[in-house]
Amino acid sequence: MTRLCVNINKIATLRNSRGADTPSVLEAAINCQTFGAQGICVHPRPDERHIRKQDVFDIKPFITTELNIEGYPSEDFIRLVIAVKPNQVTLCPDEPNQLTSDHGYDTVKHQSFLKELVARFKAEGIRTSIFVDPVSAMIEGAKETGTNRIELYTEQFAKHYPFDPIKAVAPFKEAAVLAHQFGICINAGHDLSLKNLRFFKENVPFLEEVSIGHALIADALYLGLKNTIQEYLSCLT
Repeated sequence: MTRLCVNINKIATLRNSRGADTPSVLEAAINCQTFGAQGICVHPRPDERHIRKQDVFDIKPFITTELNIEGYPSEDFIRLVIAVKPNQVTLCPDEPNQLTSDHGYDTVKHQSFLKELVARFKAEGIRTSIFVDPVSAMIEGAKETGTNRIELYTEQFAKHYPFDPIKAVAPFKEAAVLAHQFGICINAGHDLSLKNLRFFKENVPFLEEVSIGHALIADALYLGLKNTIQEYLSCLT
């Protein structure tokens, strides 16, 4: 079964809009696990507009599944990851003020930088994943960095899925097969939802984990968090 990792950034966005601690990021992390999620993801940004550094320290002792910290590997981010020691770190090429991730890492152009980072995190016992587009050159570049995993950036799949699902998923299937041949495990995330997740899972082989936040939290407004997580899990069986 492909694992469901819930990104709780949007819980923090809602909390930050009013201050105080409602809704509680810690409670959300605990509940997601209780309701069946197999991992918790956070993406702290420099302006702390959603997840704050302190949130990461606060939830770590309560993670009974896996913790994935994703973000741009600035020195500040690297220090945070090494201090917290999550199960996984996902490296994203985001600019500091970027609204959300919108492209994968260029693993050829930044290969030396990424190789050093992967070695640094591995030395700390932290599994590494690199956010990439489904392009063979980027998969090959990822292999050269020594990364444990890649996370396929799935926005283009979600965008084109309603019009031609077979064509939309094709490059992701090819990327997953190539990564598997290189001994790299495959994660995926961005704009996956109840509308497209089952199809993606059924058509992309070797899929270890999906990281889903925005759509899942939005669905929870109508379905409730427990029911929503169960619905997403049903798409992954």
